Amino acid sequence: MPSDDTQTDPTRATLIAILQQLNRVESIHEGRDDRQSLELKEIERLLSDFWAVKLDQVKVPLALGLLVRNGMVEGKIDRPPPGSRRPVPPAAYRITSEGKRFLVDSSHQADRIR
Repeated sequence: MPSDDTQTDPTRATLIAILQQLNRVESIHEGRDDRQSLELKEIERLLSDFWAVKLDQVKVPLALGLLVRNGMVEGKIDRPPPGSRRPVPPAAYRITSEGKRFLVDSSHQADRIR
């Protein structure tokens, strides 16, 4: 059940949900850098049933962009070598230490007695 803050703020709730998914993937694949990130399409799939996304109140690419611009998530593109005819693969996104800090802080705020 979302807290009152996240229930009334779909953007904040979606930001937290994205960070939670990225944190989960990093934890599951600890020690395997190549598996500790998600592409946009994977994040969208994981959040397809999330209430704010399902009600079309928040667009995942915009929320992800906001997290990247604020340093909570980093994107990485493995570009093919120059002259290669391979297409550029989609960016892979990974939570940063700043994103983890925000996630911890937001869970502490939700746990406070009001």
